[in-house]
Amino acid sequence: MADVRSLRKVGHNVAVTSQASAALFARAQAVTPGGVNSPVRAFNAVGGTPRFVRSAVGAWLTDVDGNEYVDLICSWGPMLLGHAHPEVQAAVQAAVARGTSYGTPTEPEVELAEAIVERTPVDQVRFVSSGTEATMSAIRLARGVTGRDVVVKFAGCYHGHVDSLLASAGSGLATFAVPGTPGVPESSTALTLVLPYNDRSAVKQVFAEHGDRIACLVTEAAPGNMGVVPPEPGFNAFLAETCRAHGALFVSDEVMTGFRVTRTGQWGLDGAVEGWRPDLMTFGKVMGGGFPAAAFGGRADVMAQLAPGGPVYQAGTLSGNPVATTAGLATLRLATDEVYRHLDQTAETIKIAVAEALTAAGVPHVVQSTGTMFSVFFTEKAVLDFAGASDQDTAAYAAFFHAMLDRGVYLPPSAYEAWFVSAAHDDRAVDTVLAALPEAARAAAATRGA
Repeated sequence: MADVRSLRKVGHNVAVTSQASAALFARAQAVTPGGVNSPVRAFNAVGGTPRFVRSAVGAWLTDVDGNEYVDLICSWGPMLLGHAHPEVQAAVQAAVARGTSYGTPTEPEVELAEAIVERTPVDQVRFVSSGTEATMSAIRLARGVTGRDVVVKFAGCYHGHVDSLLASAGSGLATFAVPGTPGVPESSTALTLVLPYNDRSAVKQVFAEHGDRIACLVTEAAPGNMGVVPPEPGFNAFLAETCRAHGALFVSDEVMTGFRVTRTGQWGLDGAVEGWRPDLMTFGKVMGGGFPAAAFGGRADVMAQLAPGGPVYQAGTLSGNPVATTAGLATLRLATDEVYRHLDQTAETIKIAVAEALTAAGVPHVVQSTGTMFSVFFTEKAVLDFAGASDQDTAAYAAFFHAMLDRGVYLPPSAYEAWFVSAAHDDRAVDTVLAALPEAARAAAATRGA
C-alpha cells in the first residue's frame, strides 16, 4: 500500500502524498538492491516511503508527486549556493557544449586546483571522482611514503566504503580491528586500528605500542557521519603533533567539511588559528558543485611520490572531468564571505528554533555544530564520540522527521547525519522550517510515552 500523508498544504502545493514515489520505489526495488543507490536514501532508519525528487531550485526540492520541501540536506553538503544556481548552470552548460570528457589535461582542472590550494594548507592536489576514492588514494600514498602499513582511524568517522576503513573496534584500545560489514575480509582490516573519537589517551597508547608501524592516522576534520561531533579544542592539533613525533602522516578528511563549514573548511577553525597543517587532506562535495568530483592533496614532497613523478600509482579516466571541475570552480568563486555570513546566520536561526521547540515539548536533545554544519541528537548530554551518538532516541527522531516532512521540510532520513543550509535559504524557506518545528517536537515527545 502506498504511504499516503494528507495533513496540510506544503508551500503552495496540494496535500502531501507519496503515491508516485511509492510506485517508483516498487519499480526500483525490482532492479536495484533496496531500491536505492546509497543506503540512507531508503528511509530504513525512519520508516515510510523514500521521496523520489523530480527537480530542485534554490532551497527547495519538488518530488514526483508535486510536493515541495525545504531542503536541509543539500545533497549531503555540496549545494552550498542552493540548487540550480544560474551562474553555475551557465558555466556547466558552456562546458558541456565544448564536450563532456576528453581523457586529456584541461584548463578547468588547473584553475580548480589553484583555487583549492589558495584556500587550504595543501601545496598540490590530485583529482578523483569520489570521496571514497580520495581517501583510498591518500592512504595508499601515506603507506608508500612511509613504508609502513598500519592505519589508525576513529569509530564513527566515515571515510567512504574503502575495505580497510569499514572496520569496527577490536577487543581493546590498541588491538587491531575486525571487519565492520560482510564482504570485507579480515585481511583488509588486519592493519587498521579503531579508537574512540576525542580520546587522547587512546591515541597515546596506540602510538606507544605501534608507532613505528603506523603509516597514517585518518580522521574526519569534524565528524559529520555520526551526527556532528566537533573535535574537542586542540584535539586535531594533538593528532598532528603525535603523528609528526612518530613519523606517521596525519590525514584530515574534509570531504564533508571542506569549503562548507567555513571558506577554508574545518582547518580554518583550528589549524589556521593554531598554526599546524595536515600532511594530507581529502576534499569532495562542495568542490564539485554537485557533480561527482573529489580530490586529495598535501605537502609537495609527499604528493611528489605519486605517479608519474613518483612510484605510488593512482589513476582515473574521469578524474578532473572538465564539466565537474567547471562546476566546482564556479561554486568556489561564488562562495564569498557574504555567502558564509548568510549560512552562519541561517544555521544559527534554525538551531535556536529547534532547541526551543524541543525544550518546550519536553524532548531531551543536544544541538551540536561546527561552522555552518549542525545536527540534533535526541539525547540528554553532549556527544563526544560514537558511543555517545549511539545513545539517543531514534524513535523520537523518526517521529520528528516524518512530522517535518509532512509539513514541507526534508531532513536527513537518519538520526546520525548532519543538517545543511545554503545561500538560497531565504525568509520563506526558514519560515517554513520554523512553522513546522512545534508540531514536530510534539510528535517526538509523543513517542516517549508510547
